[in-house]
Amino acid sequence: MRYRKLGHTDLNVSEICLGTMTWGTQNTQDEAFAQMDYALAQGVNFWDTAELYPVNPASEATYGDTETIIGRYFHQRGGRDKVVLASKVAGPGRPWIRKGEGFKPKGMKAALEDSLKRLQTDYLDLYQLHWPQRGSYHFGQNWFYAAPGTDIEKQVTGEVVDNIHETLETLAGFVVEGKVRAIGLSNETAWGMGQFVKLAEQHKLPRVASVQNEYSLMYRVNDLDVAEVCLREGIGMLAYTPLAAGWLSGKYYGGLRPEGARLTMDAYKTSQRLTDNAQKAADAYADLAREHGLDPAQMAIAFALKQPFMASVIIGATNLAQLEANIGAAEVELDDAVMMGIHAVRQQFPMPY
Repeated sequence: MRYRKLGHTDLNVSEICLGTMTWGTQNTQDEAFAQMDYALAQGVNFWDTAELYPVNPASEATYGDTETIIGRYFHQRGGRDKVVLASKVAGPGRPWIRKGEGFKPKGMKAALEDSLKRLQTDYLDLYQLHWPQRGSYHFGQNWFYAAPGTDIEKQVTGEVVDNIHETLETLAGFVVEGKVRAIGLSNETAWGMGQFVKLAEQHKLPRVASVQNEYSLMYRVNDLDVAEVCLREGIGMLAYTPLAAGWLSGKYYGGLRPEGARLTMDAYKTSQRLTDNAQKAADAYADLAREHGLDPAQMAIAFALKQPFMASVIIGATNLAQLEANIGAAEVELDDAVMMGIHAVRQQFPMPY
């Protein structure tokens, strides 16, 4: 396993990050423990979770359960010092999480304390804003997202920037207290990242170390402005959903829908990812991988790792076989022929969902 610096911090994170969002719904605690054991044995020292988890679906009944499972693991197995542990504070819109208020200093402090208690630790290596206070074009909103001044985005710029400043100051307080080592963003835009960078410089506040956005062969909006911000400002990209919710694993090839797979679940029956072009693009990438003797999932993860702005790729799995294959992608190298093939498929299906 190779390791990379996370932004401007002194944190060395594995290229593969262990995702945890299914622990407590699709995965039992015993299965989660087995995944953590295996990941550590393979040198995966970077684990990502969130107060919102588990998902599939996210609900008031299961809120916080994933962090609780991880906390029990540390209590029973030890090894907290071997893990770069990341979690996230929920943004606005979930009524069962602090009445959906999003980023307010009092609520953020309560959220951090609750996460630390569930995780049975006294600090987080990375604490991230799960999605912006002002909304996001991620989570399937990219087709209808509107710029400021429209019906979707009514907040004036001053109000938005003031909220970012207040949020950054709150995060800075956590760092001063020693409860958080580094801060990060998620589901953020290039403009939003720029505001955090500018305010940190102006007010001598902590720099953002990372941005966790969706990134895969089938979702490459970050290749444009966000990628440049990452490279020029030293912000590490953490790619989530690198297999496009399983499309890029090859298991849905030709219209297959294996029982228990994510796209067969009720929570995904109205997903933005269920399009005709998504099926066509996924099949084309699977054909390309097999033409070159590659596992489709490993090709997809290896592609994400190849990007110069990438710090780590977050992988999730519902069984150990998937986990083994996904972690193994860190050893896969893509040659020029494969990259040209990827470029050709992308030109044919630039935005499949």
